[in-house]
Amino acid sequence: MANIASRRPLAVSAVTHLILGIFVLLALFPFFYMVSLSLQSDADLFSGVPVIIPSEFQFSNYVTIWEKAPFARFILNSFIIAGGITALHLLFDPLVGYVFAKLEFPGRRVMFAALLSTLMLPFFIRMIPLYILTAKLGWLNTYQGLIMPFAMSAYGIFMMRQFIRPIPADLLDAARLDGASEWRVYRSVVLPQLGPPMATLGLLTFVFQFNEFLWPLVVVSSVEMRPITTGLTLFNSEFFTQWNLTATGGVILFVPSLLLFVFMQRYFVQSVMMSGMK
Repeated sequence: MANIASRRPLAVSAVTHLILGIFVLLALFPFFYMVSLSLQSDADLFSGVPVIIPSEFQFSNYVTIWEKAPFARFILNSFIIAGGITALHLLFDPLVGYVFAKLEFPGRRVMFAALLSTLMLPFFIRMIPLYILTAKLGWLNTYQGLIMPFAMSAYGIFMMRQFIRPIPADLLDAARLDGASEWRVYRSVVLPQLGPPMATLGLLTFVFQFNEFLWPLVVVSSVEMRPITTGLTLFNSEFFTQWNLTATGGVILFVPSLLLFVFMQRYFVQSVMMSGMK
């Protein structure tokens, strides 16, 4: 009986790991299939049946994609757009979060509630007035039209506010008594304590904007200004879609986000730990 009782937890653990492994495989299968599709030849692609393992690995697809489209320009545009928006978020979101977290002024709670309420508005509702404003400013088909509408985010401001609130008020008052201005208090006292949260905000913002599709599709009209996400549509036509080249571009699109997460993982974990200790 003792042996049966001791084996029961092992059996439960084995079944649990088996079920989790199946779900992991199901979650990763679309990515594996995208990689497989990027290595398929036209013969495999149009064989009439889905091909999981290519009959011949077509690594030349990763060269062809650079020849059939200005892919280097697409990548440059994606980095400029995502990098510019990320830089603006890291500049403004902590600053506005500090204002809402530590400064007292009339209407602060109402303004913060109104800010959070924008999180419930789908982007489709804001897209048309945002497009009209961008057009009136003459920013269509420009970098500023792709970057400036997303210079701040309500989520980033809320996130920074939550990390700034636990900073002791006595620490800030001591800096003010020493003659520090409000800007100096923010820059010298608050910002040094926001390393991991800001790294997390930068990571999430960059990955999201690097994969953004809808707004560039609406604002950009020339091929030269397209990021990767909309640049891949060049491989689609009315009667024919080069799915292997499209998947190749998808794999290339995934690599910068993966590398960024690998290098920033330590700060991401620290940020999660900081939020759990509050």
